[in-house]
Amino acid sequence: MAIPIEVNLKVPSLTVRVAGRDEGVRTNNASVRFGKRMTVDAVPTSGAELRLSTRFGEPFDSRVVRADWSDDKNLFVVSCSYGSRSIAEAQYHALLADPDWTKTQLP
Repeated sequence: MAIPIEVNLKVPSLTVRVAGRDEGVRTNNASVRFGKRMTVDAVPTSGAELRLSTRFGEPFDSRVVRADWSDDKNLFVVSCSYGSRSIAEAQYHALLADPDWTKTQLP
């Protein structure tokens, strides 16, 4: 049975290379989350791995932190953290460019 969920993904900060500069620009993602709606066979539990993807990059793993029911959205919101300690610049740009993923700045 397909269950709709919304993924709330936290990604690590990274240094983005800028043309014409020796040093990159630090992108702090501490207060940024990426969201995407998808369907799964079962609601993932805390500690489980969840495979995610973008239209333009390679699939990647994330670790489920928690899953909460949202009455407003009428679905489970699954909070995840990126599966690695660092994110590749190409993967970060794939998240930004994918219309299925939305970037949200936390207050």
